[in-house]
Amino acid sequence: MGIGTMLSKVKSAVFVVSLVAGSLFGTSASHAAVITCKATTAKAHNPLKTTPPQKAAKVLPTIMTLKTNCGDVVIALDPKAPFTVTQITALAKAGYYNKTLCHREAVSGFEMLQCGDPTAQGAGGPGFAYGDENLPTGSGLAYPAGTVAMANSGPNTNGSQFFLVFGDSPALGPSYSIWGKITKGLDVLKFIASKGVTDPSGIGAPKIKVAIESVIVK
Repeated sequence: MGIGTMLSKVKSAVFVVSLVAGSLFGTSASHAAVITCKATTAKAHNPLKTTPPQKAAKVLPTIMTLKTNCGDVVIALDPKAPFTVTQITALAKAGYYNKTLCHREAVSGFEMLQCGDPTAQGAGGPGFAYGDENLPTGSGLAYPAGTVAMANSGPNTNGSQFFLVFGDSPALGPSYSIWGKITKGLDVLKFIASKGVTDPSGIGAPKIKVAIESVIVK
């Protein structure tokens, strides 16, 4: 056997062993990627003025992807909240959420990241409000991990702010319109949460800068 043939057989054997080891020990391409948050130019700013839809769209989009500086968060839009989905996706398509900061996070009592206020102060909005829909009912957990719901200041005061639930949150009462479910990106949200919040109470601004760079609606 020539040296070239022998080396070829050795390399093939090593490749096979590598594949087996990868499948056994989780070192294949399916291994979880490392999450990092990139620098962002997003900053607090005045909300973009838009004209809100007056009724729910006849054909609703089904997927919204938040392109954040820490990774993508993909949301399956809930058809049981047609007017809310119509309003949120209209804002997204207008560029309302582009380069906005997520201003509030809770890691104690309930687990969520709140976004959608361009002023990053917690009181900003699009200049209009609309009613609640698809509120939780029954005695089960109202806001399990993966839920996407509207933030509000009382009944029927929905605007542009929403929260992304990354851990089961029994402390939240059934007062917030549910309009989506996270299908990808819970790991991104948990990574952000692992860096903590600025307030020792466990509810405050994220310690790291988290921005929605853009939004894709399909």
